[in-house]
Amino acid sequence: MIYINGRFLTQNITGVQRFALEISKEIIKREKDCIFLVPSLKDLKNKDLTDLFNIVEIKGGRGHYWEQITLPIFLLKNKGASLLNLCNSAPLFYKKQIVTHHDITYIRYPQSFSMPFRIYYQFFSRFFLKNSKEIITVSEFSKEEISNHYGIERSKITVVYNAVSAFFSNEEKIKKEDKVGYILAVSSPVYHKNFNKLVSAFSRTDINLQLKIVGGVEKNLSNTTKTDSDKRISFVGRVSDDELRSLYSHAVAFIFPSLYEGFGIPPLEAQACGCPVLSSQNASMKEVLADSVLYFDPTSEDQIISVIKKISNNDVLRELLISNGYSNVTRFSWEKSAAIVHSLIEKINVQKGSI
Repeated sequence: MIYINGRFLTQNITGVQRFALEISKEIIKREKDCIFLVPSLKDLKNKDLTDLFNIVEIKGGRGHYWEQITLPIFLLKNKGASLLNLCNSAPLFYKKQIVTHHDITYIRYPQSFSMPFRIYYQFFSRFFLKNSKEIITVSEFSKEEISNHYGIERSKITVVYNAVSAFFSNEEKIKKEDKVGYILAVSSPVYHKNFNKLVSAFSRTDINLQLKIVGGVEKNLSNTTKTDSDKRISFVGRVSDDELRSLYSHAVAFIFPSLYEGFGIPPLEAQACGCPVLSSQNASMKEVLADSVLYFDPTSEDQIISVIKKISNNDVLRELLISNGYSNVTRFSWEKSAAIVHSLIEKINVQKGSI
């Protein structure tokens, strides 16, 4: 059997929670004896999941206190059971566990995070990573980063790729003439996502297209002089999955200017919806996107401008990137990724030793 740290079920859905949720849905098909431990059933973000998962409430605080004190005490009382952590954090000193750590952005770009967040991850991550039996991360790039920074043997780290939900697909074939005149960008406005550079570069173009940016917006980004003066740039804010799928499907192209990613799901979502992708060449992006996109140096406004201009007036290139994108998406699946996780569960379940 396996206990799963279900704290992620009480959190808002972002990329790391999505990974945890999708892997969990597949794991329960392979491992019948899965128990999700949560601090409070009342805090579940999706109450319907109680019909899908075997969720058990372990009372005793919330947040980090529950994860660091209540959870390991419960496990020790249950003969040191195996624990699977799928969402970037874990008990510091519990050893019979698998820990998932997506990347070390908090080290490479600390300015993207609040002080409490940086302190927690910069200090505590080294303990739960070194004390765990196995580590999961989402790319070979992140594997190297984690290994090099924390001095952890590569053999202890297993790559388990993200994938795209089947929801994101181009259900209705969008004809070329049905495409709306905009470039789409999707992400959060934190520093390493590089939105300021994208906005600045786009404002220097003279193309007859809009730039639509989906996601939360920081005041210092949305109120810049460039966005005020350039009416082609608009901040859509947060949207539903239905709205996002439609935006992907109708866009002329999707652009991803990030400086650092452990994986980067939005470009794959765009590709699944039949949208050609322009991507940063940094970090894990070439590993994830291979030859299916048009790359650029995210620190160069001139290169950003160049790829936007290329895609805006070249239908042959667009069709090639759409076709390559569909092929690229098929490289990843939650089923294949969950199979790797399940093999790690079986591995630690048969291991003897300290807990």
